[in-house]
Amino acid sequence: MNYKRVVIANKGGPEVLRIVEEQVPEPGAGDVRVRILAAGVAYPDLLMREGIHPLEAPHGPFTPGWDLVGVVDRVGDGVLGLERGQMVAAMPVCGGYAEFICLPQEELVPVPAGLDPAESVSLPLNYVTAYQMLHRSARVAPRQRVLIGGAAGGVGTALLQLGRLVPLEMYGTASKRKHPTVSNLGGTPIDYQHFDFVEEIRRLTGDGVDVVFDSVGGTHLWRSLKALRAGGKVVAYGTLGGGLAGGLRNRLRGLASIGWPVAVSFLVSGRERILIYSIQRLKRRRLDWFREDLTALLDLLRRGSIKPIIAERIPLVEVRRAHELLASGSVTGKIVLLCG
Repeated sequence: MNYKRVVIANKGGPEVLRIVEEQVPEPGAGDVRVRILAAGVAYPDLLMREGIHPLEAPHGPFTPGWDLVGVVDRVGDGVLGLERGQMVAAMPVCGGYAEFICLPQEELVPVPAGLDPAESVSLPLNYVTAYQMLHRSARVAPRQRVLIGGAAGGVGTALLQLGRLVPLEMYGTASKRKHPTVSNLGGTPIDYQHFDFVEEIRRLTGDGVDVVFDSVGGTHLWRSLKALRAGGKVVAYGTLGGGLAGGLRNRLRGLASIGWPVAVSFLVSGRERILIYSIQRLKRRRLDWFREDLTALLDLLRRGSIKPIIAERIPLVEVRRAHELLASGSVTGKIVLLCG
């Protein structure tokens, strides 16, 4: 039996994304073959396609796709506790843009029956990132103030929904047309395109916020530090090197410029601090945390306490359009590829 998957053989724009048909892989000992129903489309996918993702840039031809939801299709020797047809979620970092994938059993987290695969696939990358930054990095407390950069994006809307459960006093930067999304999720929107977000935070709060979630990085971290009240924290995450339009040189310059503010924030007693968060590094170090946090989020989804925003559901064969749409900057929420 053949199956389809997306392959990147040469780094570049959306035109390098190719659909190939191959023999369905067989699971080895301890592995599970998953028939993928939905795969998330994320900025790291675009950076890996361009060959400039700072932490997880594969060598040679590869299939992109950080996160996926599917059903167990076949199990290898030694696999216990998973049954054919059972829905599961995973964050393999590569391989999600396909109809089938084989993964070690420990990578798979059971998904409660009846959940929408497209909504569920929003959780392994976006919502786990938001949850861990809130509760494992910043360790927020009720009624603290937070500023969320890019509040209408996939991670931003996850931070708003999870922050409302704490509850937090939330502010979020977004373009003017995305302000209703931020407001509807419990945040106060800030038009970063026409106003200085630091001045706006000072005007709205008086003395700043307790935590800033910054996905831009580079010299932007200095601005985030200025939005903090005394003793506050900046949690830096994502590509940390600027948007897709910035080019490789600007991204690398942004990565290098993190060093000074981070060093100063840790060396000067009593100063505000910058914390660096990386979901893939933390997952490698503490897979048990990832599984625990994703399980908790799936339960919140089951109970209706969170509701991921799906920007668009796009067939796997239209993967190029999905990448073009995400790169346009017009997306609110998560783009999902429908794989099966």
